[in-house]
Amino acid sequence: MRLALPLLLVLLASSALYGASSGPQATGPVQQAAFPLPLGDEGKSASLAPLLRRVTPGVVSIAVTGKREAAKGPFHQDPRFRHFFGAPGMPEERQFQGSGSGVIVDADAGVILTNHHVVADATEIRVILSDGRKLDAELAGSDPESDVAVLRAEAEDLESVPLGDSDALEVGDFVAAIGNPFGLRQTATLGIVSALGRNGLGIGSYEDYIQTDASINPGNSGGALVDMSGELVGINTAILSPAGGNVGIGFAIPINTAREIMRQILEHGGVKRGRLGVVIQDLTPELAEAFGAEHQQGAVVSNVEPGSAAERAGLEPGDVIVGLDGAPVLGSADLRNQIGLRRAGDAIRLDVWRDGGSLSVEAQIGGAKREQAAAAQVVPALAGVVLSETPGAESAGEPVEGLAVVEVESGSRPWRAGLRPGDVILSANRVPVKTFESLEQAAERDSDGILLRVRRGDAARFFYVS
Repeated sequence: MRLALPLLLVLLASSALYGASSGPQATGPVQQAAFPLPLGDEGKSASLAPLLRRVTPGVVSIAVTGKREAAKGPFHQDPRFRHFFGAPGMPEERQFQGSGSGVIVDADAGVILTNHHVVADATEIRVILSDGRKLDAELAGSDPESDVAVLRAEAEDLESVPLGDSDALEVGDFVAAIGNPFGLRQTATLGIVSALGRNGLGIGSYEDYIQTDASINPGNSGGALVDMSGELVGINTAILSPAGGNVGIGFAIPINTAREIMRQILEHGGVKRGRLGVVIQDLTPELAEAFGAEHQQGAVVSNVEPGSAAERAGLEPGDVIVGLDGAPVLGSADLRNQIGLRRAGDAIRLDVWRDGGSLSVEAQIGGAKREQAAAAQVVPALAGVVLSETPGAESAGEPVEGLAVVEVESGSRPWRAGLRPGDVILSANRVPVKTFESLEQAAERDSDGILLRVRRGDAARFFYVS
């Protein structure tokens, strides 16, 4: 969490304090708006009841249980404290329970969108439908950087919420937030879109939030933000608050962002973000004048990394990127968000202002720079292995080019095949590997397993992981 004095940024998943047993479970309470609604036919006040009847069956309550690392006190590592008070026997993990909300977006496949922080570290996930049915759900995939998670829960007669277009939202549009605040199932609140494109909040690595004054509270995380057509335009995520309650400043992930993250998770099992390889900053009025730029918004390239996609495309320090594939670039955060939704290998077109003129630059997105990663993100057969791309891996005191094995989970398939920490993978399926990208390409030659040539000490040997 980030303290934004005097307000506190609060992620909205509830702990066990706000679980299903913490309060009344009656469904359907609708809080009244803080302003008069326009009059409908025959002088009656307009009502959202028909809209909510259509939407609320697609909004679910999520209950999770799991384990997290136990907090350690300042004396935990003190040998005298450990000797006298038996700290070695203290549990390294603790059980937790939590709750949040989710939105069914594909009824036939049982696909549910929610927040990563709702289901993080969960060992059991249960979904409660609006009709009271309880379903076991599995995690299809999660993206901590955008705080989006995708669940699957199979059942008959599920109802989904239709997806809208968050790019079409305007400040002042009416929206309704639906979820399970404080364990109160199926609560709906009304408000407006207060702002768009909010970033720099410290919630996630990729921020482009819808701000709304529709009342959002703990337990609303992962719930629906819908427009007045009953279409899903956002996933409720966080609030600014002095004490954890709503003060009219809430944030939701735009559905267009969540939809792209969901697509990658369902198709590839995770998100493999692309990387341009530039250091950028906002185009300020002072910089615009200094560069002689006609634009008032954009991202200024202050550095280009050697060997990156940006260098191959011909970008230079001092370039002002003002557009990406025809869409305007509003600033450095906007460009980072747009690039972050592209996969490595995607072709893009950048509109650039350079030396008093405009030009178009074609680029092919590179892979994300990773010094260390779980191998399962690259090759599923290597689940349980952590690899490092960090240069300088050594074997018998000599530098060795390859991927260093940092960790191997005991009992995993790679462990049973013989792989151990300290090994250096020289080739996969007889193809030399030095990067995660080259390992991924080599693994495609054998869909059933992977043949590794490994350097251990001053010798090399083969292992086959299937």
